[in-house]
Parts: sequence; C-alpha cells; structure tokens
Amino acid sequence: MTSTVLHLRSETKHLERRSPRNDSDDSQGSIEVGYKINVERSPGRIFDDEEFEAVGATLVPEGSWADAPNDAIILGLKELPESDSPLHHAHIQFGHCFKDQEHWDRYLSRFARGGGTLYDLEFLTDASGKRVAAFGYHAGYAGAAIAILAWSHQLAHPDTLLPAIPSFSSQHAVVDSVTTSLSSSIDIYNNGQPPRILIIGALGRCGSGAVDLCLAAGVPSSSILEWDLAETARGGPFLEIASADIFINCIYANKPIPPFITHDSLSIPGRRLRVACDVSCDPNGPYNPVPIYHEITTFLKPTVPVEVRGGNGPKMTMVSIDHLPSLVAREASDAFSKQLLPSLKKLNKRDEEGVWLRAEKLFTKKVAELPKGNLIFPN
Repeated sequence: MTSTVLHLRSETKHLERRSPRNDSDDSQGSIEVGYKINVERSPGRIFDDEEFEAVGATLVPEGSWADAPNDAIILGLKELPESDSPLHHAHIQFGHCFKDQEHWDRYLSRFARGGGTLYDLEFLTDASGKRVAAFGYHAGYAGAAIAILAWSHQLAHPDTLLPAIPSFSSQHAVVDSVTTSLSSSIDIYNNGQPPRILIIGALGRCGSGAVDLCLAAGVPSSSILEWDLAETARGGPFLEIASADIFINCIYANKPIPPFITHDSLSIPGRRLRVACDVSCDPNGPYNPVPIYHEITTFLKPTVPVEVRGGNGPKMTMVSIDHLPSLVAREASDAFSKQLLPSLKKLNKRDEEGVWLRAEKLFTKKVAELPKGNLIFPN
C-alpha cells in the first residue's frame, strides 16, 4: 500500500510564524501511522527546521510543494499568494473563499481548473458541526493584547498611530509587555483608572481568550464587560460600545445581523471609545458586524484611523489583523496542532472518513457556485 505523503509548506504571508503542525506531532502522530512527512525549510516558522528533522520528518526546499507528486497532500495555514495558476494537489489550509469574500471565485477557481481539492481548515467539522481545530482562543488573546497596547499608546501619543508590534518569544513575554505599557499609561495619563473593555462574544473560545489576556494584564474583572447572546439579542447598534474605552469583537458571523457599531453610533456626545479590535476581521465580507473600517492591518502597521462624524470624543483607531494568533505563535500552534492531529491521522481514509468527506462535499458545493467563466477545466 502506498503511504500517505503529507507535505508541510512554508508560509508566505509576511510575519506569519504559526504552523498547523509542531515537531512533537511528528514524533507521536502521523509518522507512527505510516505517513511520509516532508517539511519545507522555513526561515519564519516559530519551530526550527531541526525540530522536525529530529523526530523523523524529511526537510525539503522552501516552495517545493508546487513540484511535489500529485498525490501529495499539501498542508499549510494561510491562503497561497495571488496567482491564476491552476492547483493540482489536495490542499489543507484556510482558503478564505467559502463565505463570498472578496475575490473568492478567483481563488477557488484555481482548484477547479487544476483538478485539486481544498480542505478548508475553517470548515473541518465533527458530526455535530463543531470545528475540530481552531485558533479562536489565541486570536482573542492576541487581539486584546494589541487593543490594550493601542489604547495605552493613544493616551500618551494621541496624534500618532501605534508603532509596529515586535515578535515575542512566548505568551508570557506578551503579557509582560502589555502589563508594563498599561500600568504606565493609566498611572500617568488616566488618573490610575483601568480601561473599560467591552467584549462581544465573551463566552466563546475567542472571547474567553480576550478576557484571559485582560485579566493577566491587570485589568480588574469589574472593568471587563462580558457580552454574549443575552446582551446582544435586542440587536445593534449598541450605544454602550461608545461608552467603553476599548471594544473587542469576538463573534463569528455567518449570516446577516444588525451591526454592533456604526459611524452614527460613534457620533454620540461624550464618546469614550478610543480603540476597536475586530478579531473576526472580515471588513469586506457581507456579514461584517463592525462596518466602520475597510482595511486589514498588520503587525507592522497594527492600527488605522476610524472616521468619526461628529461628537466630541477622542481620536479613534482600529485593530484588524487577520493573523492575530501569530503574536503568540508557539502556544497557538501547539494548541491547534494538538486539536488537528486526530483528523490528520485519518487522512489515509479520507474517502470514507466523515470530517474529510464533509469538507470535500462543501468544496464541491462551492465550486458549483463559481461563475461559469471561471470553470475552464484542464483536458
């Protein structure tokens, strides 16, 4: 029987340090069930190349996935760079093209034209519909960290945007940096008062990460407004958001809902809100509940100004980074990899295994929705 070949590619997105696999997985997981594991060398990955090699994986050149045998399964994290070239392999990644995102058809058509398959990590689900692996907790954790850094910076430097975020070696280093920045800012510029932080989706994985970071950084629980379904049932916009210092959106919207915040709702007299963070980060999607921005930010440029039409509040900025968990790359990768491993061990039976069958069925459905002009299949 031919062994399953799993090819871990190097990420191309700038400052993306995460990996969907870690070195310990190879020592205790896929290699044990007879897979051949190829790992591309990667200068940016949080795990050293040698960590994979030490547990039996074969190191291969960066970018070599494109020339891998057609039966190799290409495992990555973020979507591939823009191109019109057809894709021939089965790919496991976050494709960001199943929810009618901008240019979804262009990206998905590459698989259709090449005869490849996209197993989208966002839509790998168990029989109950629950995702088998997610970065939600660490996305919320990182989003809250950068939001607090932005708020602290804005108090001290109201006319400048938050500078680039450095690379941190660990989650502990992130907490130390946020705690120091927050403590200094509230003592000098805010009369010793901590920020009021309103978190929507606080009871979910993402929201719990945001809450945990706030507490770890020294924000008292009395200053954290934890909103979830009960508080948002009446429908937005919610004027309470403008009365907080920091707003963090942690909900995943898969259908139209009233917006949580609008330019009009920000224009009320006495607005305190200085920083909003949209962890879901889907500014151009049809279900965006935070329609006050259009630009995705980065670790190099973590915030953008938000237009405020009237009122007398402070200047406001937005955090909208679409790879937030890279801030705590090692811990986020370890957790995600552990969640994904049981499904990866069933890849050799993906023609009969539920999680992979469901993902392929969704891919086939989405391909059928492509505009006809995109469906030019190879001979």
